[in-house]
Amino acid sequence: MADVHEGAEAPQPEIVLPGPILPGVITPGEKIKQFPTGPGVYLMKDGQGRVLYVGKAKNLRNRTSHYFTKAAADDPRTADLIPLIMDVDFLPAESEVEALLMEARLVKDIQPRFNVELKDDKTFPYLQIRMREEFPRVEFTRSPRRKGVKLYGPFTSAKSLRAAIQVLQRIFQFRTCGLDIASDEARWRWFRPCILASIRQCTAPCNLRVSKEDYRKQIRSLRMVLEGKKSRLLREMKKEMMEASTAMQFEKAGRLRDEIKALQNLSLRGKVDKDVQPEVFQIEPKKGMVGLRKILGLAQTPRTIEGVDIAHLGGQETVASLVSFIDGLPFKPGYRRYRIRSVEGIDDFASIREVISRRFRDALRKGSYENEHAFPDVLLIDGGKGQLNAALEVFRVIGREPPALLSLAKRDEEIFRPGESEPLKLSRHSAALRLLQYVRDEAHRFAQHYHKILRKKKLEGE
Repeated sequence: MADVHEGAEAPQPEIVLPGPILPGVITPGEKIKQFPTGPGVYLMKDGQGRVLYVGKAKNLRNRTSHYFTKAAADDPRTADLIPLIMDVDFLPAESEVEALLMEARLVKDIQPRFNVELKDDKTFPYLQIRMREEFPRVEFTRSPRRKGVKLYGPFTSAKSLRAAIQVLQRIFQFRTCGLDIASDEARWRWFRPCILASIRQCTAPCNLRVSKEDYRKQIRSLRMVLEGKKSRLLREMKKEMMEASTAMQFEKAGRLRDEIKALQNLSLRGKVDKDVQPEVFQIEPKKGMVGLRKILGLAQTPRTIEGVDIAHLGGQETVASLVSFIDGLPFKPGYRRYRIRSVEGIDDFASIREVISRRFRDALRKGSYENEHAFPDVLLIDGGKGQLNAALEVFRVIGREPPALLSLAKRDEEIFRPGESEPLKLSRHSAALRLLQYVRDEAHRFAQHYHKILRKKKLEGE
C-alpha cells in the first residue's frame, strides 16, 4: 500500500473513528493525540493485536491523525485498511533516516498484510573501502565484508549513493575497479589504465602512476568527507557554482548543483553498528558460542541455549514459546509452546514466572539423572531487567541455581544479567550478540506461529 503524502503542516482535519469501539476503551483517534511530534514508526493493529500496517513519519502525531479522516476513508490506497484499525502503537526514532531503516526492519520481520513494499530480501547498500589492499578500492555493495574494510551506511537510497560515489571519485580520484594491484609486480608498470585515468577521475594505481603514500592521502581525504568533515568542500563547490552561473555557464552550474546535492545526501544513512541488517551480516554459530563464553565469564564454551518469549492477543490468549539451540543452531525437537493459565490480562512478568516454573519444575519433578542435568547452558529471556528478575525469582523459589541467565531488550539491544545494575552493550557486529538476536527472534517467530494456530481454532469454533 502506498503511503499517503506527507506534505507541509495543515489544519488538523476532523477525526473519524473506526469502530465499533467498546465503552470505556480508548479509541485510536484519542490515543494518537498523546503521540509525540517527532520522527518514528507507527503500527496499525486490528482487534486481535495483529499488525496490519507499519509506516514511518517525520511527525508521528500529525501523520497518524490523517488515517482517521474522511479523506483517508475515501482514498483507494487506505480505504480497506481504515475499518480494520482498532489500535495504534509507535516507536520513536532519533531521525527520519532511523525511522526509515526501522520501518524496513519491522516490515521484513512482521510481514504486515497492508505493506506491499520492503517485504522482499533486498537490503540497503553500503560504501565499502578495502583498507587492507595496497591501493584501497572504493565499492558500492549490498554484501559488505566483515574485516579489513571501512564501512559507511546503510544508505537509504541506492541511487543517491551511486551518484555520490561518482562525485567523490571526480574529486578524490580513487579507484573503483576490481583489480588486485601489487606494486612489487612488474607487470603493472605496463598495464593500460581505463578511461577514468584519461578524464582525471582516477590516479591510475593500476599503472603505478601514484605512490602508495599519495594514494593513501586520497583515501584519508575521502574518509574525512564521509565522516562529516565536508563543509569546506561544499562551500568551495557552492562558490564555484555561483561563479559559473554569473558567467552564464549554466551547464557547469547545473552539474555542480547536482553534485552538491549528491554529497549532501551522504548524510541520509544509518550507522553500521546500530542499524544492522541480519540478511547482510550472517551468523557464525561457533564464533557466537565462544563469544558468549567470554562475555559471561564461563569456564567452558556453552553448547545449549534456550530462548523464551511471551505473546498475547490483545491481552487475551497469552502464550509463551521456548526454543532450543544446540551449538548455535536451532534444535526443533526441543521447541515447546505454552498457553498461560494463571494470568489474566497483560502481565509479562507473571507470564514469565509461569512458563519458567513449568519448564524447570517439570525437569526436576521427573527426577532422573538425565532430566536433572537438562538445564541449558544459557537461558535467554526476551525483555529487560523486569523480565529477567521475574525468571530469577522462579529459581529462588525452587531452590536451584539458574543457568547463565540473560535478557535481551529489543529497543537498544541491551543485555541484562543478574546482579549487574548496568546493561551490557556489545558491538552490533559481535558474533555473540547476533547469536542472541537469532535465538530471541526465533522465539518470537515461534510464539507468533502459535498465535496463528489459536486464531484459526477460534475462528473455526465461532
